[in-house]
Amino acid sequence: MTKAKKNPLLEITLDERQNTFKETTITYDAETAVREAQRCYNCKNARCIGGCPVGVNIPGFISKIATRDFDSAALILKTFNGLPSICGRVCPQEQQCEKKCVKCTDKTEPVAIGRLERFVGDYALTHSSNNEYQPNNSCFKIAVIGSGPASLSCANDCAKAGLHVTVFEALHSLGGVLSYGIPEFRLPKNLVASEISALEKLGVVFKLNCLIGKTITFKNLYTEFDAVFIGTGAGLPRFIGIPGEELNGVYSANEYLTRVNLMKAYLKDAKTPIIRHNRVIVLGGGNVAFDSVRTALRLGSKPAILAYRRSLNELPARSEEIAHALTEGVQIETLRSPVGIISDDGINVSGVEFVKSELTGIDSNGQQNFRTIPNSNFVMSCDGVIVAIGTNPNPIIKDCFNDLRTDSRGYILVDADGKTNINNVFAGGDAVTGADTVISAMGAGKRAAHTIINTLKDTH
Repeated sequence: MTKAKKNPLLEITLDERQNTFKETTITYDAETAVREAQRCYNCKNARCIGGCPVGVNIPGFISKIATRDFDSAALILKTFNGLPSICGRVCPQEQQCEKKCVKCTDKTEPVAIGRLERFVGDYALTHSSNNEYQPNNSCFKIAVIGSGPASLSCANDCAKAGLHVTVFEALHSLGGVLSYGIPEFRLPKNLVASEISALEKLGVVFKLNCLIGKTITFKNLYTEFDAVFIGTGAGLPRFIGIPGEELNGVYSANEYLTRVNLMKAYLKDAKTPIIRHNRVIVLGGGNVAFDSVRTALRLGSKPAILAYRRSLNELPARSEEIAHALTEGVQIETLRSPVGIISDDGINVSGVEFVKSELTGIDSNGQQNFRTIPNSNFVMSCDGVIVAIGTNPNPIIKDCFNDLRTDSRGYILVDADGKTNINNVFAGGDAVTGADTVISAMGAGKRAAHTIINTLKDTH
């Protein structure tokens, strides 16, 4: 029996995918969106809502699509999620809302909630207004540090409540990981700019090139504003600690993706170009690793290789991203662990030394264990290596917030409502949890905004 499937997303040609940074997939047209929306049962006790970190009324907005009332669908969706075009593209819906869908069975695929969110989000950017929101009518001033997903979500909800919000961004471009981390072929930057523009229409003020702790002291910030939200993410690169990581041609995924995405190094006339390597090996298996290897492929690496220490079944990246990578020609090498990066001339990368590994069973946490096989060393040649094994929080925040409590790794400690140990200072997103999804960070920003709003109302 054939499984009843979602309406598929169309994709650009393979040649375009391998050689340009055009978006890989194409948003549903109206007819396809209506057909997909009509698959929804509009459950009264919708489990899908419980799978959404920001609590979107999923049956509500989908039912409006089904009747072609796209304006109402946009109004419902944006009541809960200020960045729907972004979330519809990059959120792991298959592990969140869609996993809870009652249609998610052996015989039927779930409703394509993420694809419908993307459709409505894109529609809202060109058809909807922000007239449904209140103007800034409060005396309260909120400072938001960073402009990534957690910060934008917090700023959005605070602004809707009528608070005066100022966002401070250290870089010259807004969006945090949305701008520097996720490639153009997955998330076009004009969409990020458009979503942020909608926040400006709410009255949110953005200040670029402003590094809190350097450009402005925390003391001055704390004196000027009634509440502070820290959403600085976890952008400090993490390396493996193997010999050769200092060689030319070795990048952290953060550096590589930032230079390509934020500084537009993929353009031929880029002012900050990046070396176009012929054979790149990416070390890691998450979404960032796949973003890196698919970027290297588009910059001319043939082959572009991803090396992972476990098997294909354990790859933590989204299944959609893995499938796209394989279609584009990415070479995935599994069950190998890097032990050194080597050089023929002592300066530039010429290969990676690996040992073979094998799976040894599931541990008490449900994770697949592995062990390296003695005397199984071998070398894979390359002229570029990208290390994509995770990140840490930037220590500058801890340094400038002297009394701020953090854990041993530098992540900010907060309660369930996003409160830190400092009065009227809140935090959320990757700076608290470590690297996580965009929508999880947005959920943290939304919870903190709710707490900020109620706290300020209660104290005045």
